[in-house]
Amino acid sequence: MTEPSYLRTTRAAYEAVAVVYAERFRTALEGKPLDRALLAAFAELVQGAGPVADLGCGPGHVTAHLHSLGLTAFGVDLSPAMVALARQAHPDLRFDEGSMTALDMRDGVLSGIVALYSIIHTPPEQLPVAFAEFHRVLAPSGHLLLAFQAGDDPLHQAQAFDHKVSLAYRWVPDRVAELLHQAGLVEVARLLREPDETERFQQAYLLARKSGKS
Repeated sequence: MTEPSYLRTTRAAYEAVAVVYAERFRTALEGKPLDRALLAAFAELVQGAGPVADLGCGPGHVTAHLHSLGLTAFGVDLSPAMVALARQAHPDLRFDEGSMTALDMRDGVLSGIVALYSIIHTPPEQLPVAFAEFHRVLAPSGHLLLAFQAGDDPLHQAQAFDHKVSLAYRWVPDRVAELLHQAGLVEVARLLREPDETERFQQAYLLARKSGKS
């Protein structure tokens, strides 16, 4: 099967900046109290239910934070360089190379998925593929926590922007919630916050749950 071109482009872009990116985001959660609060709530929801995947884990700082909250967490990233840096920084944790649209996992194996800003480089036509894959690997009643830059034009539900690493998309939260619902993932909560001094756009967070029926 031929790999989609956007995956090759995104991988190459992050390979080129992996070291700088890892250094910049190593302590990113320290200045994000709302992110930490949402991760804590997520951890409470999935505590003790099984492993949790941090998809698009980058240098592993979120994976490590999830581990500190008592979760059996591991990371997956498209970039081999990012995976190598994550393993170096957190040698006690597991990090794998992989794509969100074709996860090397059994059906229903995860109690939770965290994907913070991991869907932003996914073209609109591929996002339902990723969400279907999330649904496949989540156990019944498993939870998903998403974060992404929020779009503000409902007529253009995905809006491309000039991300510093690679072409990215802002999403209207209602559209993401709709696509999650179509994939069998029910919205539980959402948060929309204004950009801080390092950001250009509103930031959206969606918490969703897979149906408890197998």
